[in-house]
Amino acid sequence: MSEPVPLPADKVTAALAAIDALLAPFQRSDAPGLVIGIAQQGRLLYRRAFGMASLEMGVALTPTSRMRIASTSKHFTAMGILLLVEDGLVELDAMAQTYLPELPTLSDKGPTVAQLLAHTSGWRGHDELWVMAHGMTFCHPGPGLPAMARQGELNFEPGTQMVYSNGGYHLLAKIIERVSGLSYDAFLKARLFGPLAMPDTASVATDLDVHPGLAGLYMPAAEGGWQRGLYPCELDGGGSLVSTVDDMLRWLAHLRAPAKTVGTPPSWDALSAPTTLASGSTVTYGYGLARHPYRGVEILHHAGAVLGATSQMLSVPSHGLDIVIMVNGAPIAPSSFACKVVDLLLEDQLAPHETRPQAADFPGLVGQRYHAPATGKLISFADVAGKLAMSWQGNAALPMHHSEGKLWLGLQDLPVNDLVLQVSDLDAAKTNESLTLFEGGEPRRFERLAEAAPAAATLAPQLCGDYRSPDLDASARMELADGRLLLTVRGRYGHHTVVLDILSADVMVLTSTDPLLARMGHSILNVERQGDKVVGLRMDTLRTHNIHLVREESRA
Repeated sequence: MSEPVPLPADKVTAALAAIDALLAPFQRSDAPGLVIGIAQQGRLLYRRAFGMASLEMGVALTPTSRMRIASTSKHFTAMGILLLVEDGLVELDAMAQTYLPELPTLSDKGPTVAQLLAHTSGWRGHDELWVMAHGMTFCHPGPGLPAMARQGELNFEPGTQMVYSNGGYHLLAKIIERVSGLSYDAFLKARLFGPLAMPDTASVATDLDVHPGLAGLYMPAAEGGWQRGLYPCELDGGGSLVSTVDDMLRWLAHLRAPAKTVGTPPSWDALSAPTTLASGSTVTYGYGLARHPYRGVEILHHAGAVLGATSQMLSVPSHGLDIVIMVNGAPIAPSSFACKVVDLLLEDQLAPHETRPQAADFPGLVGQRYHAPATGKLISFADVAGKLAMSWQGNAALPMHHSEGKLWLGLQDLPVNDLVLQVSDLDAAKTNESLTLFEGGEPRRFERLAEAAPAAATLAPQLCGDYRSPDLDASARMELADGRLLLTVRGRYGHHTVVLDILSADVMVLTSTDPLLARMGHSILNVERQGDKVVGLRMDTLRTHNIHLVREESRA
């Protein structure tokens, strides 16, 4: 591949002035902010900080501030595993239990180490399990691996789907520690950060840890002002790294470079190689990185988000363009802004923006809900600013893509398999009583839910009572209060209450009573019956499927 041609100086000057103007509102002394760095072929184009690192102490962010990069950490974990593969100490096709024997064997198809890397293992995540049972109760490092070892079911058969899992990467961090004999942080420093001259990058396992130069994490408070962001679970493997724009730009330059200081080119290439599922469908996610087209150019990227911090690391390899954005609470979406930077710097060399399908062209879908009896999944359709949008598992409806006779949402929209509808299977003008949605290439039949739903008081005698979940190590109680059905799950260290939005006698959307968790998304509840008797419940979040709550018989 030929060397990228440097961008014209006048174009760069105009683009950077536009970026300055867009970011100027975040240059405040009373709010958190962001740090951004842009380089081409290792030549720095832009490096600025906006807003505050510490609201309490009145300390401003600087380009050298250390920031949490959240899930952008994942491909560092993946590279650590691949170095151990090169050492002959880890095998990608080996079962995870080879290195973590306390994990139960729930399938003969995995999880393998490679499946953990690609999010195709089916293993549930420790962080979601914790929140489902304990809400936002904080835990010190330790419960993650035991919670995952306690699971009696998988999200899905390994290799058949891709569902993003922080827990899978937590297991990979534990494999690194078991095999290397070093802590996760010490291993990455010795094998990656040291050799690549990244002195300000480290693993910080919890948000209680204090590290020099590390910016605070902030979230809007309900009553106005700010509150601290505090992630309730341990972060090693999936989201624990802190870094600076200088370290991250140095990393990106090495990632693209043909010559490697550490590791072999095939290992670095594997980070973003697409993953093939059992159906033959491919996912544009490799081992911790996504690679797919954007306006006619290929982008390589990974975003991150924890409470009070978001990030985006994006490269356009064909142009040698690298972008790093790290946010500690400013109201800006770094993934969208990184694409805006690409637009500004490469506009003359990009294809037109994608045209999204119009809601008016699909009146038979807008406003309808569909449920898959075999899997318990829920989709619905809406008009969002004139575009046809689809909601997955009760969450916000996202504008769909339309190409090659398909309507779809992809990995760049949701951290799951591609979700695809064949336009030829739809009657766009009339209400469809059923749909076939391809999930990771596998066809799933969805049936329309009637618009009228039973009242909470009607369902209460069937549903109210006590339940137990061995996988959550928790009890639960359903009760009717002020005309609403509430489900409270109680773990050993906390509890979590959700309100039921009834869609049918057997399908409900769950919304947390915790305002923060409510903003983060919804869950789905499916009712299990034997005849007319309710014998259990199944809970699904975006990333955790089929948590079983078994009905406990009354002792009265």
